[in-house]
Amino acid sequence: MGSSKSGVSYSYIFFIAVGSFSLAVIFSVISELFVRKLDNIALSFIVLIIIIFVGIVFDTFGTAATAAREKPFHAMAAKRVLGAKQSIYLVRNADRVANIANDVIGDIAGTVSGALGISIVVQLAMYNHGVDTMVLSIIMTSSIASLTITGKAFGKKFALVYANEIIFFVAQKIAMLEKAIGLDPFRRR
Repeated sequence: MGSSKSGVSYSYIFFIAVGSFSLAVIFSVISELFVRKLDNIALSFIVLIIIIFVGIVFDTFGTAATAAREKPFHAMAAKRVLGAKQSIYLVRNADRVANIANDVIGDIAGTVSGALGISIVVQLAMYNHGVDTMVLSIIMTSSIASLTITGKAFGKKFALVYANEIIFFVAQKIAMLEKAIGLDPFRRR
């Protein structure tokens, strides 16, 4: 497939569309089944907090990718430091890394957390007849939005200050995974 005048390939856009849809389905099904099987409001809230946290972490990582500098990683790569090669790849592809981390995973986490919040409201309403579901929905939605926005604001500030450290930390984990499974997705083709 070709690319547009902006340099963004149509195949990448198609990959993002299919990938984000698939991930949203997977995350939604898993979280919904988990909450239904749990039948426990406290554990449902814990799952909700975890999903919000995942969105914040990936948003922080995506921001760090756009703010990190490549130069320090070259010196590390020359010394064959684990994760240096992956760090360079992440920084060189910061636009795609940020798109996947912030927009795909971060936004899916936001959407799933909202849907999960509504499921929790339904659970609360089933256990507490007579509770005002409109008020409960407003409180739930506002709480999720506030936690997400505050967390992402803190994460962005953190990412701008510690961009290279964040990228190197993630790159080291990627390198360890590559080593463990014998795969090198960053290999030049």
